[in-house]
Amino acid sequence: MPSTRPGKGKDKELPQRQLLQRAVTLLRGGQLDEAEPLLVSILQRWPGYPDALHFLGVLEHIRGRSEQAVSLIRQAIVRLPGDPGPLNNLGNVLVESQRYDEAEKAYRDCLAFQPDQVDALTNLATLLRRRRQHAEAEALCRRAVKVKPDFALAWYTLSLALVEQGHIDEALAAHSRGVALAPKQLQARNAMPRALVHRGRLDDAARLYRAWLEIEPDNPVVRHHLAACVGGTVPERASDAYVEKTFDAFAATFDANLAALDYRAPQLVSELLQSLLAPPSRQYDILDLGCGTGLCGPLVREWARELSGCDLSQGMLAQATRRRVYDRLDHAELVAHLNDKPRHFDVLVCADTLCYFGELQPAMTAAAAALRPGGRFVFTVEAWKSDSGESYKLQPHGRYAHHRGYLRRLLAQAGLGELAIREETLRIEGGQPVSGWLVAAQLP
Repeated sequence: MPSTRPGKGKDKELPQRQLLQRAVTLLRGGQLDEAEPLLVSILQRWPGYPDALHFLGVLEHIRGRSEQAVSLIRQAIVRLPGDPGPLNNLGNVLVESQRYDEAEKAYRDCLAFQPDQVDALTNLATLLRRRRQHAEAEALCRRAVKVKPDFALAWYTLSLALVEQGHIDEALAAHSRGVALAPKQLQARNAMPRALVHRGRLDDAARLYRAWLEIEPDNPVVRHHLAACVGGTVPERASDAYVEKTFDAFAATFDANLAALDYRAPQLVSELLQSLLAPPSRQYDILDLGCGTGLCGPLVREWARELSGCDLSQGMLAQATRRRVYDRLDHAELVAHLNDKPRHFDVLVCADTLCYFGELQPAMTAAAAALRPGGRFVFTVEAWKSDSGESYKLQPHGRYAHHRGYLRRLLAQAGLGELAIREETLRIEGGQPVSGWLVAAQLP
């Protein structure tokens, strides 16, 4: 926590420090409803108190009010010239708001005041990796681990900067340091084998997953990705535990990560809906299946009399709540949720969730049962275009791809009329377009 600044007299300083410490403790514990009025009361007693402005800005960002967050943290920076903490947090807020140029400036300003600020070094390295400036990202990480050799995130980030430059042995060594320091940082640890998969180094990725399973034999994320790397017996779908653990781990950075991949699935779904539905006037009951952070929500809201979402990840649902566009959000597996809602919806949307299912028959049947007559179902899946006869394929990166013919058979079996199945680019990953099917169907 940043140090408090002296007020006018000793009596004023003591309650400032105590109140701020209490507010920050509540904030870090996720007790936002208790922390917010306390921070506001501090600012009422001591207007312009910079640390209170800073942490109220952090709280506003957690609540999804990022514009207010940026304004408050900038006010704190003006009052705390040369303090690196608010500058680093400003960079974090700007990254999550996809304002990357401003974020880079905030991190560099932070480092200008404190060149060995390891959080800012690693955060800037992560941002530069996203911009494919891997050599500078590597240099920043090396500075961070020199200052703080036990900083696991810097070692993990260094491993990714190295692997992207083709320095595989050095990358594996850096990754091993990260694992030794913080073996349970799921997202950071899993990034390295996933990067190896994208470079076609499946054997290296599989070795990392096998070593991981020796320590955590029941880890659903590791088991799923190992199966994706080595083939063999392929599960019909990703387990609920895999989905929940994976998406909880990176809910906070999900939107920024997808923006870096030129992610298009929600936009494609909404554009196809526009061609199928009457002009929006809040006339349909809509369910967003596997809603994640709610990227589809704002795009379909104007059609919705009631807009619902469901997801297995509580972390993702917390992010979706911040958008304030859903009338209802349920922590539920999508097939079970559909089965609980017979003839309840006019429109179902599902952007990049069914790629975690191989066998789609239960989902198609449940969707048909949950739709009212005339209801539409619009979704995306990744495209499997092999002539091998396989209906679907678990790909090395852990998602399933589906054959167009398989989709057509399932729609017909579920009693859904095909309206469209067209090929689209869903995202850019590893520098390559990811091809998918954009599908629309209707219950007669």
